[in-house]
Amino acid sequence: MESMSVRPDSSRTGAVLSTQVSGSRYFFLGLTGTSRAGVIPAYGGFEQCDPDYVVQREHFDFCALELVVAGEGVVRLNGRETQLRAGSLFYYDHSTRLEIRTDPVRPMAKYFLCLTGARAKSRLRAAGLRPNSVAPIAMFPEVQRVWEDLIREGLHHRATAARICAALVAVLLLKIEELAGFSGQKGIAAEETYLRCKSLIEGQAASLATLGEITKTVGVEASHLCRLFRRYQGQSPYQYLLHRKMALAAELLMNPSTLVKEAADQVGFADPYHFSRCFKKVHRVAPKEFQRSLKHL
Repeated sequence: MESMSVRPDSSRTGAVLSTQVSGSRYFFLGLTGTSRAGVIPAYGGFEQCDPDYVVQREHFDFCALELVVAGEGVVRLNGRETQLRAGSLFYYDHSTRLEIRTDPVRPMAKYFLCLTGARAKSRLRAAGLRPNSVAPIAMFPEVQRVWEDLIREGLHHRATAARICAALVAVLLLKIEELAGFSGQKGIAAEETYLRCKSLIEGQAASLATLGEITKTVGVEASHLCRLFRRYQGQSPYQYLLHRKMALAAELLMNPSTLVKEAADQVGFADPYHFSRCFKKVHRVAPKEFQRSLKHL
């Protein structure tokens, strides 16, 4: 069964994208010239899979990376099946017979990046990645943040976009090299779980609201997560989340035109009075006083 089609945006390049997605964001850069030196981002993006998402390919023209950040699924790489979950990173190229299926109950959200250039394969190998394999990335939100920067810059369509994206790909691969190596070490399961949860909170602080949301996202029991944070952080995971929210709020309020209620809403507080109390608890100053103090700097 072939579940792929060419979208109008990419028809000029022959790039193939799934139609069984929603909430997708794509960028397109240097899509030809595989003999060029270096590692060149060709195209990539983010996809929220529909429940019936299926991809089947017999070959592919690029070196491709995909990172699952939510949901579950399965990938077959040259016939070898591996379960996918948040943090699963896999790599395939022209030698790969590929099949990807999402769990219809928990559809995947994932990022993908297609690379070309004469050094693409060697750089991926240097990052510890092997074609037709799946690597667990414990602290995947750190990789996710770089991927978001890559998409944003790729969508700008400026003269410098290709060079900026190439630099971000270098950062992305260095981050993958660091975190994939960390995930493979033994005897550090507790610290790895803590760092994975901490990284998630840092990356999604604005949208997370409760301890329950954190534990559901990372798949760790609340009591275990609290013990880990007390051990490594000296505070509860919710306290750490609150501090991250208030740090983001302070950044927003450094703009004198930002209203307190706007900052509250952007970090997930429906009640601006509750937000003000939390802000003062963390920063020892009320939000409006904080903004007034900046005028004298």
